[in-house]
Amino acid sequence: MIANLASLLFAMADTTAEAAEGAVAAAPQPTDTEPATFWMPPASSTQAADVDWLFYGILGLSTICFIGITAAVVMFVMKYRHRPGHTSSPSASHNDSLEITWTIIPTIVVAIIFVLGWRGYTQLITTPKHAIEVLVTGQKWNWTYTYPNGLVDSTLHVPVDEPVRLVMKSEDVLHSFYIPAFRIKQDVMPQRYTQLWFEATEVGNYRVYCTEYCGQAHSSMDSVVVVHPPGGYEKFLDRAEELEIELSKTNPAKLGEMLYEKRGCKQCHSVDGSAGTGPTFKGSWGTQVQLADGTQVAFDENYVRDSILEPQAQVHKGFNPVMPTYQGKLKDFHITGLIQYIKSLGEGN
Repeated sequence: MIANLASLLFAMADTTAEAAEGAVAAAPQPTDTEPATFWMPPASSTQAADVDWLFYGILGLSTICFIGITAAVVMFVMKYRHRPGHTSSPSASHNDSLEITWTIIPTIVVAIIFVLGWRGYTQLITTPKHAIEVLVTGQKWNWTYTYPNGLVDSTLHVPVDEPVRLVMKSEDVLHSFYIPAFRIKQDVMPQRYTQLWFEATEVGNYRVYCTEYCGQAHSSMDSVVVVHPPGGYEKFLDRAEELEIELSKTNPAKLGEMLYEKRGCKQCHSVDGSAGTGPTFKGSWGTQVQLADGTQVAFDENYVRDSILEPQAQVHKGFNPVMPTYQGKLKDFHITGLIQYIKSLGEGN
């Protein structure tokens, strides 16, 4: 869960509080930031070349057919339009050669497309046996990734030139996991697991999107995949949770700020007083919260903890009960960090 580890881990030679705090200064940003164009972003995975070849081939063939058919329609409309002094031409007779031609040629083209598409599809669904496995969880409105050592992060970290298998599930509604630079996309569904795999070929940070409308904050459900150079992925796993624990001891409010940015809080709760899907955190500490059942509760440590672990038990009046539970996803020192961060935003009247 440590933000910006992709570029900072290698420069850290000690485990001081200063180093830990610097490690979470900013979330990793995508490096595939070229202006949007008609074309797909540069290919950065082993599967992308076959996908591009077939996609652009079908696009080119469709363009040729569209231009040809449109030109023929315009020509026939002009040539055979109704004009004074002209009589209707007789209907064309049956033409076996023409019908055979327009049946055989498209059949051959479609068969070629099917074979190439099937070959690419089987490659996309056949995961290498030695692939690294990462659990992907989608929930309104963020992605989280659980690594083999138990670390949970909202940024996907992977090594370059090694296959990675993503086992995916949803905690609530239908989502869809999409990395444009890798040309991979897969629906993520509740109550079942789906999977996909990729092998990144270029070091860098790449965009991750949800491409299935999943509610009010769907457009902000994005993430980043960090492709590490050789050896960098292993260093990330070795140091990430250790740095989190260090920060929880030296500056828990800073840890809470990082969790606010990385674990989905930001999508619903503002820190500037503006309204969102959930109530703002600014000036909330110490106030009396009006609940949907007509009762009141103090906005204190217990309320924050209960709202994180059992969000449906005390629903804030005026807001829909859409927050998912973080039971088993946040440790006690994480919750303490979030409490300290919310406290730092100021008390209410």
